[in-house]
Amino acid sequence: MYSLVTFFGIITLTNSFYVPLIAPVEYERHAEIQIKSTQVESIHTELPYSYRALAYCLPKQEINYAENLGEVLHGNRIVNTAYTVKVLDETPCTEVCKAPMDTTSVNRMIDLIDKDYDVHLILDNLPVARIYSSPDGRVILYHRGHKVGSSVRDNYYLHNNFHFRIKYHDGQHPGYFRIVGFEVETNSHDGEDSCSSEGGLLKLEKDKTAEVKFSYSVQWEESNIAWASRWDTYLTSATNPQIHWFSIINSLIIVIFLSGLLAMIMIRALKRDIAAYNIDEEMDDTYEETGWKLLHGDVLRAPNHPTTLVALIGSGIQLGTTALACIVLSMLGMLSPASRGSLIGAGVSLFFFFGCIGGYYAGRLYRTFKGLAWKRTAMVTATLYPGLISFTCFILNFLLWHAKSSGAVPFVYMIALLAFWICVSFPLVFVGFFFGFRKQPYEYSVRTNKIPRPIPSQVWYMKTFPSMLLAGILPFGAVFIELYFIFSAIWENQIYTLFSFLFLVYFILVICCSEIAIVIVYFQLCTENYRWWWKSFFVAAGTGCYVFAYGVFFYYSKLDIYGATSTILYFGYTALMSITFGIFTGSVGFFASFNFVRYVYSAVKID
Repeated sequence: MYSLVTFFGIITLTNSFYVPLIAPVEYERHAEIQIKSTQVESIHTELPYSYRALAYCLPKQEINYAENLGEVLHGNRIVNTAYTVKVLDETPCTEVCKAPMDTTSVNRMIDLIDKDYDVHLILDNLPVARIYSSPDGRVILYHRGHKVGSSVRDNYYLHNNFHFRIKYHDGQHPGYFRIVGFEVETNSHDGEDSCSSEGGLLKLEKDKTAEVKFSYSVQWEESNIAWASRWDTYLTSATNPQIHWFSIINSLIIVIFLSGLLAMIMIRALKRDIAAYNIDEEMDDTYEETGWKLLHGDVLRAPNHPTTLVALIGSGIQLGTTALACIVLSMLGMLSPASRGSLIGAGVSLFFFFGCIGGYYAGRLYRTFKGLAWKRTAMVTATLYPGLISFTCFILNFLLWHAKSSGAVPFVYMIALLAFWICVSFPLVFVGFFFGFRKQPYEYSVRTNKIPRPIPSQVWYMKTFPSMLLAGILPFGAVFIELYFIFSAIWENQIYTLFSFLFLVYFILVICCSEIAIVIVYFQLCTENYRWWWKSFFVAAGTGCYVFAYGVFFYYSKLDIYGATSTILYFGYTALMSITFGIFTGSVGFFASFNFVRYVYSAVKID
């Protein structure tokens, strides 16, 4: 067990810290570098703000740096600040500016301090880190960003003095240097000299104006940290990482054991049923069919609402391939945290391009259902899930606009995303659907009767909703540990790095959803109910209900979010994640059940 944990841990750490697509930048001595800012955010709200929206010192020439799609969707707005450094030049404490603050600015700063906002600065693409120690004082930890200020018993103190410590080492070329560390110490200094602590703390009072003097100093420190390892301080967990590895490995072993147990039971039961059916039919011509074999003339009858089912299955395939591609690319280090927004941008782009895959499987399935309106179904496939996401995100984005948050996606980018979807994803779904519809339908080993047989009454636990709740437990058990770290990365501004484990969990989840859907469908067929198409989708999609329930638990047990807007944003985005998760797992369960039914009825001798 320890060797397995060590092996996966080494893989995870290696993949997380290596950045293959980013080349190091070397600076010559005295070269001027601009300190930039990405955003100001807090784990207690879901409302990030731009650095320039606050009453900080502005540079002489304001520069807005280009952001990629992922950065925009994440709320990053990269701008230059009034702080500049020169390579290897020590800068004594220097006053930057006097910033007059009216009552509105003061009240806003107090609100940011009260909600524990962090200011995120970057130098050479490296986030600034604030050093602090663990509660026992034994471990030195790093926190990305610095606090806007501090509060003591309803007294609010603004941080206006910054001491930057920059770590460097020699570059490959003589006279050039690489930056490998960026740290900050913040202070609150009142009085005429913001570099001196003699004036006491800079206190802000509500509904009063203030004139704040900002100052900073720079210290350069030579370090032996390798450039490829300079992100280690941000990615290393505050807790013992072996706890994470042991928990995941033990969880995987439990899930694999339960999955193997279910598979063994199913295989033995099926072998016994098939052998009994075939022997009885050979020995007695008057043998009367019973059980699931009785449904051979109805089991593959087309489902109700085939267009909606096909659209959901196509979207699930599209989501599954997108998730797998993103996990693999992240595991290989190509979507590292050093490339901000790369994971979100890659996910959106790959989803659009993988529309051809989802369209192909949806088209072939629709052909199998003997559908005729393939163009309308292709349009539903291309618009159902993206339309749901777009409509919900537009409503949530409106809340961000109203709060004047930098997390609101600009209207120009919304038009660009819409154009990207119309010009890329929509045609690809149609192309994939067209070729899938032209493909030969999935082969059936049985013929469907013209008159459907009546379905006997079902016990309560075989109905759709109870089955969803019962079946969703096992797949949820495969992911609930990872969900904690994923939710922490999303809602607590942490960095998720364990993509190697997530890669394993992905396939364990697929296996669990497949097996639990097959088991439920088998039990349903044994009760002579042949309407299994939607059932196979819903029972596996029930895992999404547990994901949302876990989101509710995480909100009340781990988070301390302020304000109705932030709460609506949290549950809105969590609901979208749960629906997305449910569509993917439902599609897995559907195709597993579909192949299971085709295989089972092909193994039985039917006249």
